[in-house]
Amino acid sequence: MLRQLVSLFKLRIGVVMMLTALVAMAITPGRSLGGWEILVLAVAVLISAAAAGAFNQYYEADLDAQMQRTNDRPFVTGQLQRKPYWLGIILLLVILGVGSAALVLNAQSALYIFLGAFFYAVVYTVWLKRRTWLNIVIGGASGSFAVLAGAAAVDPGMHPIPILFALVLFFWTPSHFWSLAIARHGDYEKVGVPMLPVVVGDRMAAKVVLANTLVLVAISILPFFYGMGWVYLLGALSGGAYFIYKNLQMVQQPFPKVAMGSFFASLVQLVLLLLGAIIDVAVGG
Repeated sequence: MLRQLVSLFKLRIGVVMMLTALVAMAITPGRSLGGWEILVLAVAVLISAAAAGAFNQYYEADLDAQMQRTNDRPFVTGQLQRKPYWLGIILLLVILGVGSAALVLNAQSALYIFLGAFFYAVVYTVWLKRRTWLNIVIGGASGSFAVLAGAAAVDPGMHPIPILFALVLFFWTPSHFWSLAIARHGDYEKVGVPMLPVVVGDRMAAKVVLANTLVLVAISILPFFYGMGWVYLLGALSGGAYFIYKNLQMVQQPFPKVAMGSFFASLVQLVLLLLGAIIDVAVGG
């Protein structure tokens, strides 16, 4: 049962969102949050992201059943029954996450947590995914809201560094997901979801990914000029260079195995960026 719940709530994505919020909190100049406030921020982002992930699977069970990548999800296999009470559980999780942030942190942080869940569950899943290749571009803003939520908990006024980090997450998501979409092109084409590779072909999509990643890496360097140090810059440059290298390979060979290499490189890039930021703040402190 635990494995099914981890899959249903997409907890791996939720943990990434939680970590980006905590890193944004750490790098934002302003007041220091107490242990209780940090815990509330972490849990609020995690459970709100989990609720959005569960709604995504509830709403898309028909697509998931037809795709090789997702046909083992619990609502598809019947390990969890797709009943209306799940919508109540999902809504309750969002209320708990947003409400606790509003009570313990501030209204702006709570708003960003809500927008993160809303953009993934409604804007991406319901409104855009089956209609336009821009689905992951606009819907992917949900990751940016996690960054803004962490920053707003420290300073609702917003410093340039967390704003740049939010932009990094905004540009990271398409490069990350389109790499996966190239690798799983057949799945999306089969169910008629207009992911970029289905619309323009794998080779052109790989070129778009490379262009997007170049913008992503350029933005990721900018926090260095607003107060982040050399450790952060090293993380941004090393992770960015590796991601660009894998993108170039994908442009030359837009095949599933190479595209998965680009997909995993996006995770390496994000991890090195976040680690660099945390170590930089620790050393600087």
